[in-house]
Amino acid sequence: MLRASIDLGTNTCLLLLSDWDEKSRQVTRTVSDHSTVVRLGQGVDRDRELHPDAVARTLACLKSYSDKVKAVGLKPEQALCVATSQARDARNGTEFFSRVKAETGFEFQTITGDQEAQFTFLGGLLPGMKPEDHSVVDIGGGSTELMSSAGGLSIDVGSVRMTERFLKSDPVTDEEFWACQDSIDELLSKAVHWRETTPAKSQLVAVAGTATTLAAWHAELTQFDATRIDQVVLTRGDVHRMVEELKWRTVAERKEITGIEEGRADVLLAGSLILWRAMELLHFKECHVSSRGLRYGILNLGE
Repeated sequence: MLRASIDLGTNTCLLLLSDWDEKSRQVTRTVSDHSTVVRLGQGVDRDRELHPDAVARTLACLKSYSDKVKAVGLKPEQALCVATSQARDARNGTEFFSRVKAETGFEFQTITGDQEAQFTFLGGLLPGMKPEDHSVVDIGGGSTELMSSAGGLSIDVGSVRMTERFLKSDPVTDEEFWACQDSIDELLSKAVHWRETTPAKSQLVAVAGTATTLAAWHAELTQFDATRIDQVVLTRGDVHRMVEELKWRTVAERKEITGIEEGRADVLLAGSLILWRAMELLHFKECHVSSRGLRYGILNLGE
């Protein structure tokens, strides 16, 4: 059964076209996988409103996705579409999604942080990974989800949110960096109890753009390759070294690093800092990177 799913986050909009087996509740084949940096969360942390420029970028992206869905014989209204942190925070979110439905045919559900964590866990594990042996971290633009088979939580700490709050210089100053790290550590302290409920041997799986970008950098990939990404394991030391390098580079210099796409260069330091501090504070020595995530998990919403 051919299925379409869309994950509209704070920074990116992802479309998955896949063959879905209803009996096993699994993707049997990825037909195509699309990612576009739309930065819908631009200014939302400060203004609690979706910015007109962000709305225009996202609508343009969704119109192109509507064409892709129709091209494979599906109707846009058949797609499973969810919106996450920025939609929960924005006062004009309802108005925006009404416009999306009218102009593209996509009908979005705004899911809670707990739902986001649950579906990210379901979708983030790679074939062969046992749920009871793994934990998943999803660092988004506005929030971070942590999940294991024992449960999960969502924390309002994300790459766009923390960049806009703290990392305003280019390159960032020491004062900005340490203020950002202190805030991240404080917010992630909410996850200490969650970690205590997971087995000590639990292996961390990192999904979403921060993790896949770091994996592409680590593997020196000139273009996105899901198969290669899914083979990358980053140690805590690897991530720390990447944080230190991003810290002294300007945004323009970050864009020159193989594996870092232009639309993520400005927020990658904050995202990497969140991943490093999560690994440090929650005692994970390494993380396996997965190119999968929420867009795979929400296929379980379908009938």
